[in-house]
Amino acid sequence: MAYCFISDLHLQEERPEVTEAFLSFLDTTAKQAERLYILGDLFEVWIGDDLKSELSRLIKEKLMFLKNSSISVFAMHGNRDFLIGEKFCEDTGVTLLEDPCKLELFGKDTLLMHGDLLCTKDVAYQEFRNTSRNPQWKKEFLDKPIEERGKITQELRSKSKKATSQKEDEIMDVSPEAVEEIMTAHDVKLLIHGHTHRPKVHSLIINETSAQRIVLGDWDKSAWYIWMDDRSCELKEFPIA
Repeated sequence: MAYCFISDLHLQEERPEVTEAFLSFLDTTAKQAERLYILGDLFEVWIGDDLKSELSRLIKEKLMFLKNSSISVFAMHGNRDFLIGEKFCEDTGVTLLEDPCKLELFGKDTLLMHGDLLCTKDVAYQEFRNTSRNPQWKKEFLDKPIEERGKITQELRSKSKKATSQKEDEIMDVSPEAVEEIMTAHDVKLLIHGHTHRPKVHSLIINETSAQRIVLGDWDKSAWYIWMDDRSCELKEFPIA
């Protein structure tokens, strides 16, 4: 028995090599696991479940194929694809998880997150996150024609890139205080997340006890995943052609 974790693939038509790497990963590594956890930002952008594209069709088919192969697939919203909804889950067989999500995995209490909630020093982003996750905001956005949603999203992405380029690295990373607070609140010694694009295994002390924070990397020049079984929990990497 084994579980696999990935995040921050940012799938998009402009990066076909990343899509190919993901499809290959599903056909090989993921098929050897009993569960696949996608911890946010599977897509670079998702403007609603009514989005129709060759990429979305292909990914939906592959995820459903995985589900039909008796592999459970779970997903969590990221900051890019938080509009993934019930229809997407129906089309893929994916189970949507809350963020954060506490699970017992191989006898160890584990907290899964996308990771953006931990970046508490980025006040402007946290304000936008609170606004955009509001059900009323989401309803009003999804009620707009899909072409208008696309234009709004492009404008938001442009502003986000400009703002990000002006922020210090410390602001873009997680806050150690936020990490300690949430791990203490959920009483866990293992936290797995993505979002920051800074893959690493961090050794921590939480309430005078050894703990770990494992950060998944984004799929860019390399693909990152965590392989967990009853013996170990390893952060792994393979090159993207």
